[in-house]
Amino acid sequence: MPNTKSAKKRLRQNLAHRDRNHSIKRAVRTQCRKVREAVLAGDAELAQTEFRLAAKRLDQAGRRNIIHRNATARTKSRLSAKIKALKQG
Repeated sequence: MPNTKSAKKRLRQNLAHRDRNHSIKRAVRTQCRKVREAVLAGDAELAQTEFRLAAKRLDQAGRRNIIHRNATARTKSRLSAKIKALKQG
C-alpha cells in the first residue's frame, strides 16, 4: 500500500486509467468480432458497416496508446482483407 500522499494519488489514477483502458480494449475486441462474424455469415454489407466502426475505435485506441499503432494498423489490414476476399469470391 502507498505511504505518501503522492503515491496514494498515483494509485487512484492508475486504477481509473486501468478501468478506462480495459473498457476501451473490450469495445475494440467486440467490434472486431462483429466484423469477423459478419464475414463468416457471408454478409458483405454488414461486415463493411461494422468494419467502419471497428476502424474508428481502433484508431482512437491507437491514438491514445491503449493499443500499439502498429497493432492497430495490422488489425485493420487483416479485417479489410477478409472483407475484400468475401466480396471477390
